Amino acid sequence: MSDSNITLDEIDRRILNALQVDASQTNSELARSVHVSAPTCLRRVKHLTESGVIERQVAIVAPQLVGARLTAIVEITLDVQAAERMAEFEQLVADEPAVLQCYRVSPGPDFVLMVQVADMPAYHALAHRLFAAHANVRNVKSYFSTFRSKFETRIAV
Repeated sequence: MSDSNITLDEIDRRILNALQVDASQTNSELARSVHVSAPTCLRRVKHLTESGVIERQVAIVAPQLVGARLTAIVEITLDVQAAERMAEFEQLVADEPAVLQCYRVSPGPDFVLMVQVADMPAYHALAHRLFAAHANVRNVKSYFSTFRSKFETRIAV
């Protein structure tokens, strides 16, 4: 659904803000926190989900506690930028669990990736698998995080 078809009122915004802070709360808890009845809250959340405003609900895992200590921000420039070649690269990285985010960008490189791996050998293996072995990758520039001062998934609504 296109974003022009979705109208959010104040109740929807309160629900979205509350869920972005803690999606694990029960419908009753959520309803109380946004000051609506439980049936109204449930109906609103269902509509927000069906309309695509709520894409999914997930748990955010601390990477350092599960062995994914190295964050890399990777710029990729392709040799050929035809639409089908761009889509081919996007599919390649979509199938790689260590690639958490992939953005087509302009100007500059064609893609920016957010990658989370265990360590430098794991990054090296990923880089070989995805970039060095891919004939259409012309340039790779990687930045490695030394400290994460902010990480937020919440979107202001």
